[in-house]
Amino acid sequence: FSISTYNKMWVDAQKDLDIQLRREREEFLQPEKDRVKVFNMLATSYIKYMQIFRNLETAHNRLVHWQKRMVIRQVLDGVIGRILEVKKEMVELENSEFHYIDNILEDLKLLPEDIEVPIPRYFIEEKLEVLQQREKILDQILLNAGWQTQKPVKAMTFEEAIRVIQVAERARQGRCRAAFMKQIYLEEKRERQTELQVEMGPSPDDAATYIQKVWRGYIQRKKTEKMREEEMIFLGMSLPPHLKATSILQMHAGQVNTLQGEVQERHEEVFIKDKLREMEGLHIKEILQDQISQCFIECRHIVGKFPDYPTEEAGGSVAILSQKTPEQVAAELAARKEMALQKKAQEGKKEKEGKENIKGKNPQKTGNKEEQEGWKMAPSNFLSIMEEGNSQYKAVWQNRDESLDFLQDHDPELIKEDKREEVEEEIRVQVDELMQQKLKNLKLAVDGEKSDKQKKGRKSEKVRAAMMSLVHRTIDSLYRELVEKGLLIKAKTVNLSDYVGEYSYLGTTLRQVDTEPMPSLADVRQLIALYGILPLGSQTVHEKAPLVKALLLAGPAGVGKKMLVHAICTETGANLFNLSASNIAGKYLGKNSLQMMLHMVLKVAKQLQPSVVWIGDTEKIFSKAVPNAEEEMNPKRLEKILPKFLKALKAQDRVLLVGTTNRPFDANLKPFCKVYQKIILIPRPDYASRFGKYSILWKHIILQNGGAITNLLNISCLAKMSDGFTPGHIVQAVQAVLSELRLLQMTRKPLRTAEFMTSLARQDPVYKEEEESFK
Repeated sequence: FSISTYNKMWVDAQKDLDIQLRREREEFLQPEKDRVKVFNMLATSYIKYMQIFRNLETAHNRLVHWQKRMVIRQVLDGVIGRILEVKKEMVELENSEFHYIDNILEDLKLLPEDIEVPIPRYFIEEKLEVLQQREKILDQILLNAGWQTQKPVKAMTFEEAIRVIQVAERARQGRCRAAFMKQIYLEEKRERQTELQVEMGPSPDDAATYIQKVWRGYIQRKKTEKMREEEMIFLGMSLPPHLKATSILQMHAGQVNTLQGEVQERHEEVFIKDKLREMEGLHIKEILQDQISQCFIECRHIVGKFPDYPTEEAGGSVAILSQKTPEQVAAELAARKEMALQKKAQEGKKEKEGKENIKGKNPQKTGNKEEQEGWKMAPSNFLSIMEEGNSQYKAVWQNRDESLDFLQDHDPELIKEDKREEVEEEIRVQVDELMQQKLKNLKLAVDGEKSDKQKKGRKSEKVRAAMMSLVHRTIDSLYRELVEKGLLIKAKTVNLSDYVGEYSYLGTTLRQVDTEPMPSLADVRQLIALYGILPLGSQTVHEKAPLVKALLLAGPAGVGKKMLVHAICTETGANLFNLSASNIAGKYLGKNSLQMMLHMVLKVAKQLQPSVVWIGDTEKIFSKAVPNAEEEMNPKRLEKILPKFLKALKAQDRVLLVGTTNRPFDANLKPFCKVYQKIILIPRPDYASRFGKYSILWKHIILQNGGAITNLLNISCLAKMSDGFTPGHIVQAVQAVLSELRLLQMTRKPLRTAEFMTSLARQDPVYKEEEESFK
């Protein structure tokens, strides 16, 4: 039964997580001076967390019990965030985005596929309806605006048009004549057979033989099917008929549960929440009012006046209820005074030390301290999330008996515990409104104070009056304008797994001889998942993980940079904005219009997050000198505004700026590297990728363009000779060979290796000098 399998997978993942959390407490809290040992510790943790991540993601996707999925989801977000934190420590330790841990994988008896970053399927599944609706709207706007992509119509001369019509007409006449002659031949043959039968007469033996042949064939096929079915049941590869009927019913029930589970979950939650509000709501309201009133009286007794009611941003009455007794209030005030005195004393010491350092008495004192102490793991934002999820699993699910829970139904008591907090929060908001008014009346009656709300209101009105008219526009109108202007485009449906490439096994060996290896395509795929897809897919991860606002993909033409941009959008359901210099040329001219364009993009991207802002040929924006041919395009006008655009992005905004370039060395490097926080080098395919996946790539592209693979076509030879060429070169070579005429000739003239080699030789490969300049 599949549920028991995925339950076991969840249990094993929780056990591994518990061991890893214990290891974090023991090892990572101690300073360590040996950098090699530190890297091995970090790499081992990275691999362990990645295995836990894979198991939890599979269990979350396959389990039916939605309360289990909620617990797994919380732990899953924590594990993803911790992986990103460990990755950041590894990058800072080695000063490189690419790590080579094949020796550690070998020690752990693992394969490179075991650390491949899985893409959680709930990124798309949870908002599938919204994405489908948004895609329909986008298609309709593109169709109305005339941006819908269509194949360009080739211009044709008058003589060529006549020749095409003549060929088509002669072919049609030939087909009609052939069909007519065939019909005449069949009629003549039928007449001859009828005449022979009339002369000879019917033969009873022939009729009996024919009937026997049909009957024996039918009986033998039935026997063969029965024997095959019995053999499959005997081998355990198929179920007996009585069990198969049960399994079909279970599958049908599973499909119904999948379709109705979400609706049933919402209905049950609403029902229990309403019942809690009806049964316990009045009691909770009275308790809150009594506690807040008591706090007012106690605070006035200690401080001498009624306190100001905390705003909703500060927590409302939660901030008041945290002060339970007068003794606690007095202790907090005393602690604050002591903290202020300590801060002043520390600032005075720092000033003295700074003066002494300037005089030359204590140079580089702090640096020596750090070297003596050694490396220490930075504090984590996700350990508490994982520990909370782990403790919740132990308390509720670890020792739970589910032997009788065949339907994997919900537990009402667990829903009550969750919904009670929501009910208390809703009632607290209502109580806050009542108690605010009560506090005003108390202040007016006892202290004679008046509220200064009106003064604050005047300031806010002045601020609102100064806001731009853009703020008052709806998201729908801004979305439509960006689509019609061609700035918001439709992403191609490309998965990250379509970007094929093998892991490099020579990385550790080359680094041991002080040679920096070129990254493999598997490393690139992993970084795209870590920096692009995982943070954009989860709000919790994006808010608390190391923030990456901008990503640069640099590499020769044809290595798949644009494909990776579209893969990020496909895997996360993100909107794609194209702000390339060639795309915005002639649009929103002038500084004010350009700022308005970026404000529009920012507002729509934040509101409909996740979003990807793509800038193709981004080196042109930061180029040292603009070529004469590109002066009309004015590519440098985004240079000064991009840093402001990135500054406006906060941790809660799931918006990623992605730049692509095939000539990064043409840019002015200081502002260029200041904008792009992470730079990923995408090289030409290495030996492993070429011979492992390129053979598949050659076959895939040839079949995709209508070709056929025969023994005359040596795919291994093509993979060998395409060293130095990118996947884009291979696509161009195949499309150049497989023209319409060549496809028509393919039945009598099969494809040969030399045809593709000739086409490939006409293109320039990625030379070693260019590769070194990228490196």
